[in-house]
Amino acid sequence: MSATAASPAQTEQVVLVEHLTGGISRITFNRPHKRNAMNRAARVGIVRALDECRGRSKVIVMTGNGPAFCAGVDLKEGDVSTGDAELDRRSEWTAVQEEIRSHPAVVIVAVNGTALGGGSTLINVADLAIAANEARIGMPEIGFGLYPTLAGPAAQLRIKPKHAAWLVLTAERIDGITAAEWGLVNRAVPREELDAVATALAERVASFDATALEWSKKALWKIPGEISEWTHAIAYGHEIAGELRSRSSALSEGLGRFRSGERNPGQG
Repeated sequence: MSATAASPAQTEQVVLVEHLTGGISRITFNRPHKRNAMNRAARVGIVRALDECRGRSKVIVMTGNGPAFCAGVDLKEGDVSTGDAELDRRSEWTAVQEEIRSHPAVVIVAVNGTALGGGSTLINVADLAIAANEARIGMPEIGFGLYPTLAGPAAQLRIKPKHAAWLVLTAERIDGITAAEWGLVNRAVPREELDAVATALAERVASFDATALEWSKKALWKIPGEISEWTHAIAYGHEIAGELRSRSSALSEGLGRFRSGERNPGQG
């Protein structure tokens, strides 16, 4: 998979974005000397990169440059403004999570190293996650006398209660293998295999119809996040199917291939 274009966002240095073939883009956090802690410039860089990917990317892979994935929000930075009130609002850390969650592209995080606090929030807000075995994931906030305001709820909504409690109450870090066992990530692999595995996953997901991916992502957040009752959930599934029929020809084309004996993307 080769890059087809480099983004102007690369000139900002703190966040790099490149658009690859097949509807795949890669966003890289690029503050390795700060363990990719999210200062205002990095948060703005993510928002701008996501904007650039909108309408052109089916899948976005997010990863970090250097030994860390993301050490969370940069607590050493004071209250910094861009001078643009709307951009300031969108680049608050809570708002960045919503930008990722509501983005039409499927977001895969490739957790290359340390992911603390807000870094673990990124894992939970992503649609899919691959971690290096050697990754270290945790929430240090209790050591500061704090409850992890974003990372705590994000984990509590995504993994088992006792696993979330362990992260919140002990401040201990778990490795990628444990994160996979707990369901925090989909898979753990040796660090040297991470990029290849994340790329292969991105290529598989990107082989499917963009509209189907976007609306499937909506459904995955809606159920059980907002809808947990069986009948309502099934009704929403039918609603999604209706949206796909009206917005894309992929469904009818896929059924046609199936009936004629042809293989669709993803079939073995």
